[in-house]
Amino acid sequence: MAGAHAMAKDLAPRVGLMTELELLADLPLAGFGDLVFGGHDIRTTTTEEAALEIGRDSGSIAPELVRRLARDFRAIDKRIINGTAQNAGKVITQMASAEVRGDRRSLRETVEDLSADIEAFRKRERCDRVIVVNLASTEARIELDKTHASLQALDRAIDRNQRSKVRPSLLYAYAAAQAGCPFIHFTPSNVTLCAALRELFEARALPYMGADGKTGETLVKSALAPMFKYRNLRVLSWLGYNLLGDRDGLVLQEGENKASKIDSKDSLLPNILGYAPQTRVAIDYVASLGDRKTAWDYIHFEGFLGHRMHMEFTWHGCDAILAAPLVLDMVRLVDLAAARGASGALTWLGCFFKSPIGVATQDLHEQWHALEAWVRSQQA
Repeated sequence: MAGAHAMAKDLAPRVGLMTELELLADLPLAGFGDLVFGGHDIRTTTTEEAALEIGRDSGSIAPELVRRLARDFRAIDKRIINGTAQNAGKVITQMASAEVRGDRRSLRETVEDLSADIEAFRKRERCDRVIVVNLASTEARIELDKTHASLQALDRAIDRNQRSKVRPSLLYAYAAAQAGCPFIHFTPSNVTLCAALRELFEARALPYMGADGKTGETLVKSALAPMFKYRNLRVLSWLGYNLLGDRDGLVLQEGENKASKIDSKDSLLPNILGYAPQTRVAIDYVASLGDRKTAWDYIHFEGFLGHRMHMEFTWHGCDAILAAPLVLDMVRLVDLAAARGASGALTWLGCFFKSPIGVATQDLHEQWHALEAWVRSQQA
């Protein structure tokens, strides 16, 4: 939000955004000044306080920029209301305000209220379209069963108030579809776009895409692993160690929440290479890192005459700076696609995700070419 308003006021360069590449220059994408932000939160804070916190942690948002955007932040705060944390799990629920923790609505009431909130936002702000983006903390996995396989079965579970079958992200996805909104799933939470939810979006001819934004170590893997494949260098083992702070790292301390993230990160190499080397992905929370994250990877591979070699890389990144432009890119692209009648899984957005729905390849280069082909088709 800070970046969009800063760019709209020419207070920041348009770097890091794929939608600002020359390739996309001819597309009629929404301008940054045309975007209106609102939503739900389970914490009690303000956007200005959040921006200052990120700035203190990493220096990524300068205090002077926060000061110059103070009026914009106050306007956004008026559009942010209490969300839901129903069956969010212990570690996420602990972050919620007392009012959110005291929520006693049924699942059906919650879905109806969330959908009504979206409709009210659209009407009040006179939006042409509303794109709903799930940016919540990674939820613990739910074992998917027949409840999640069809919309009829999911509706029955919701009407019976079976909280153990849902997570908040599922309720938001349902509400978005009910309100007629495209949906972007930016986390690895496995139940959010289960088969039943995809059925609902497709029945309503709405676009959706996910899951788990590709911002750091996995982005590098998806670009680097094809090199070994193209040169017929056999990867014997690939081990990665991730350190991160902030609330993302705090949530991923919880074993079940961490499992969702590791599943998303660890599925990539066999898909690209065509075989399964020894792999390991480890994630540790380091509070002092704040909004920064570090990943160290060790790759052991075999070349000509069976000679064994190795490669190491270290990735140091700022989480918000890596993720924020992807959200803006996807919102602009999905908005255009929705305006032109797109529906179902937007597979050409695969390059943005670790586990892209409906996309067979994890090769970043092939995923990029799919996006490039869609852009060309829209310019024709």
